Amino acid sequence: KPPFLREDTEGLILQFENLVQLRVACRQLRTLSYRKVYRAQWKPVQSSAHPVWSVLLYPQFWQKDKLISVALLQCRHLATKEKKKKIPLTKGEVEIRQKMTVEELARAMGKDIDHIYEALLYTDVDLDSLEPDSVLYEDHIKLIVKKSGMKYKSAKLKEEKERENTDAVKRPPADPAVLTPRPPVVTILGHVDHGKTTLLDSLRKTQVASMEAGGITQHIGAFLVHLPSGEKITFLDTPGHAAFSAMRARGTNVTDIVILVVAAEDGVMQQTIESIQHAKNAGVPLILAINKCDKPEADPERVKKELLAHDVVCEEFGGDVQAVNISALKGENLMVLGEATVALAEMLELKADSTGLVEGTVIESRKDKGKGPVTTAIIQRGTLRKGCVLVAGKTWAKVRFMFDENGKAVDAASPGIPVEIMGWKEVPSAGDEILEVESEQRAHEVVAWRIYVEQQEKMKREMEVIEEKQKEHRMEYEKKQQKLVHLTWRQRKAVLYKANKHLMFSKPKERTEMDKNVLSVIVKGDVDGSVEAILNILDSYDAEDECKLDIIHFGMGDISETDINLAEAFNGVVFGFSVKANDSIKQLAAKKGIKIKLHNIIYKFIEDLKDELNSRLPPSVVENTIGEASVLNIFSVTVGKSKIPVAGCRVQKGLLDKKMKFKLIRNRDVIWKGSLSSLRHHKDDVQVIKTGMDCGLSLDKHIEFIIGDEIICYEEKEVQQTTSWDPGF
Repeated sequence: KPPFLREDTEGLILQFENLVQLRVACRQLRTLSYRKVYRAQWKPVQSSAHPVWSVLLYPQFWQKDKLISVALLQCRHLATKEKKKKIPLTKGEVEIRQKMTVEELARAMGKDIDHIYEALLYTDVDLDSLEPDSVLYEDHIKLIVKKSGMKYKSAKLKEEKERENTDAVKRPPADPAVLTPRPPVVTILGHVDHGKTTLLDSLRKTQVASMEAGGITQHIGAFLVHLPSGEKITFLDTPGHAAFSAMRARGTNVTDIVILVVAAEDGVMQQTIESIQHAKNAGVPLILAINKCDKPEADPERVKKELLAHDVVCEEFGGDVQAVNISALKGENLMVLGEATVALAEMLELKADSTGLVEGTVIESRKDKGKGPVTTAIIQRGTLRKGCVLVAGKTWAKVRFMFDENGKAVDAASPGIPVEIMGWKEVPSAGDEILEVESEQRAHEVVAWRIYVEQQEKMKREMEVIEEKQKEHRMEYEKKQQKLVHLTWRQRKAVLYKANKHLMFSKPKERTEMDKNVLSVIVKGDVDGSVEAILNILDSYDAEDECKLDIIHFGMGDISETDINLAEAFNGVVFGFSVKANDSIKQLAAKKGIKIKLHNIIYKFIEDLKDELNSRLPPSVVENTIGEASVLNIFSVTVGKSKIPVAGCRVQKGLLDKKMKFKLIRNRDVIWKGSLSSLRHHKDDVQVIKTGMDCGLSLDKHIEFIIGDEIICYEEKEVQQTTSWDPGF
């Protein structure tokens, strides 16, 4: 063709190619805009179970993948390429700071956000991860302003004055003269089913044990027990299972005395050792209660000797640990145990200041439908009354009502007394310190300060991550630029286009095509302590290479419509512990194909979770041997112009089925796998050869046999894999 015709043809092809790219880019940008609108509906959610842990509710398929970023770049490139149109220049002066978000800079320049993106084309900024709230640094800010034909001036950054610390703190130690005796706070620890709940039930004459699921106390409760002698003892009912070790450890932190329950017939078990360690770490003295002594196989002396290995020395062996043989079920020797507890408390001289501002600890917290946020607390100093203003964690309360362990309203609670408190604005976390403040205004100041401190720490962590990512990206960008440094700008553009061309025309993945090896879960629990304990178990998950476990949301209360919608967005499963889902929620879940798993027993909860993990693992192929034969002779058969090796074999075990798969074993190594081309018995073609029979066979591949080779007949079966995660049950 003449040169001028060839040039026109190339120009038309280029224009056509640009139009196709622009159409694809626009279509994909519409998808991106939809995703942005949809994602904007979700905000970071923070549960009271982990105050510092913010769970980002952003599904994986909402993240801008390479496809979208390439489309975005291509669209911006085409917009700037046509007629070599440059970024419009605007006269003016922009006041800049050392750090500004994309949105802030656009507002300061009087431009839209797309203008900022265009200015950052062909720079080392990672446009793929750039959002309106992304932080830009001074060198990039100046570059954008210069490209826009504007001048900049640095705003005099007023260094933020160090904010005055308005946090509430404990009072100085009280004058010994004002201290008065208080009831001891006792924690009962021990192994699963060794009788802790039965012991408490016998002491306080309630039927807690009959309501427990699976014989395991599910969360911490606090109770005041009145002994016949008039003495009072406050008991913390802590879980007796390894899964709740964190709650048990926290229980000992507010404890004066630990009663270690050991079953006389079982002796020292795993949770027994853990309980001893928790008490030692907290510096709390022990009393040994050897339970189930009414059983014939009971051996209290063996228990005492086993405990010697763990530095628990009873008085009869020259130690200082009191040991009491009891039967919690029959109520034997319970008063002796109570007297031992009171005697130890007298030796400890437990006293507290019952005047002034209140100090205490949150033992448990939950959200009650009728009462709102409720906490069970132990008062450690001062006297709590109605109308007191309290702060705990990042929430506060004006005490509206208080209840004792029997649900009766009380007007005051002195040190050592457990009490249920109503009036909290939000649910505090179990283990939070409770402090009384002078007024509601003061409570607002304290909470605001604590939120500010947390935000500052979070911002500091985020900035460190951002700076590290930017450093990595800059290094990667410089490496790429080194490879292109010898090319002209046209050649560079061609290389980049060819490298990303395959992404331009690929379709975005649908949600149903997301990685199957991911289990997204929503965890709901009845109380804060239960949720925390479950999260502690899930934190031990260490099989990410098999199946990724994503906790997309956790909280307290019954299953809600929000949980179902969230599970649908993430293709996840809703797990509930000691909570309910009403009929309308179940119908909604069934309609959307969302699984709701409700449990009251921690064993079942974890087993069900492991089953869900297993269902997402690809099946493994297992070989099932059907028969084995030995090669006793070798010869060949001429077929046309080629010779086929034939093995004379005898079946040693099982049978040989021509329809199955075979493999040839030589010196314990697999030489060949495949199928048989022929199987004969006395010159007759057969399908099956049984044990003890001789046969001749040839393979579907030319392989020379050796006397002594083994022929294995087998079938392949798919077997569901199981996760290697062991949560310690």
